[in-house]
This record gives sequence, C-alpha cells and structure tokens, in this order.
Amino acid sequence: MPFYLDEAEQRALLGLIEAAIAAAPLFQPRMPRTGKPFSVKMTNCGTLGWVSDQRGYRYQPAHPATGRPWPPIPPLALQAWNELGRYPHPPEACLVNVYGLAARMGLHQDRDEEDFAAPVVSLSLGSTCIFRFGAATRGGKTQSLELASGDAIVLGGAARLAYHGVARILPGSSNLLADRRINLTLRRVTMPPRAAIDA
Repeated sequence: MPFYLDEAEQRALLGLIEAAIAAAPLFQPRMPRTGKPFSVKMTNCGTLGWVSDQRGYRYQPAHPATGRPWPPIPPLALQAWNELGRYPHPPEACLVNVYGLAARMGLHQDRDEEDFAAPVVSLSLGSTCIFRFGAATRGGKTQSLELASGDAIVLGGAARLAYHGVARILPGSSNLLADRRINLTLRRVTMPPRAAIDA
C-alpha cells in the first residue's frame, strides 16, 4: 500500500514511536547461540515484545533491560492493523526496528507466532529501503521493491510465511528521518481464545 500514511500521519506516528522508545529504550538483539549482534536496534510496543539473544527467539511481556512492560501500541498502528490486516483479533506485538545506513535484515520467515492465519502488517517511516521477498521455501527466487516512508505492506494468506528481508537503506531518501529507517511490524502472537474464534 504505497503512501498509506500521509506526511502528517507519518510525523504523528514518529512522535508516538519516539515517546515509546523513551519508555522502552532501544536494545541490540543478538543471534541465538553465537551471540552475534543484529545490525538493527529495536524495541517493542504491545502486551508482548519480540526479543532475541543467546537463549533464542521469543516473545516476552517485559523489556529485557528495564524489566518494565512494553508501552502500548500507537493508535495509528492499530488503525493500520484494522484497515489492512483483515483479521478479527487485535495484534499483541509491534516490533520497532531502527535501521541506520549500514543495517540489513537477512532473508527470514516470521514464524515465532502461534497463529499463522493472522497477517503481519508492516509500516515504514524514514529512509527508503530495498525490500526483498520470495516464497515460503528457502533458496527460491526473490523479488525486490522499494518501501518508502508511509508505505505499508501486509504478509498474509499464502504470503504469510514468505521469506523476506531488507537488502539496504537508500541514503538521502527521506526528509522525515535523515538516513534512518523505522519499521513497525504488527503481529498476533497467541491463538485467540476459543470463544473469540467461535463468536
């Protein structure tokens, strides 16, 4: 969804994310077992937050350094979930990934969640990135597209487990954030209660 957020909405959402980062400071996730640091820094909003360290990938209800609960998901991000996600239950996690010019994200699947029927809804702020995506099997052909500030993308249905990643950040591509990109990724982590599914 190109330009899903207009300029005013982008600035409003950025302000809310900066407040969330003040409450839940950025940290550097690390690869399981090796402890190698990611090139992005991150934090989370919502009742659950995604973390990665030498113990593995997981969701947890508190910041790994402060021990405090994550701040709430910003209303504009929830609006995107409701408008684009086409899923009747609310997200529980909003990952906030912050990219500098040297940051990358290798091809991966989002599969730490219980309910793959729920989509992944992603919002971009700041510098444009080259986003790569492929099939649900590793090693297949990939395609690339540019994600600019305000763009939204949804991985759902057959694309829910598509391998995807960020190849690079384009310098000088944004007036909102100079040579930085913030990506918000909204996810449903747990299966909805049976009563909610049957309703």
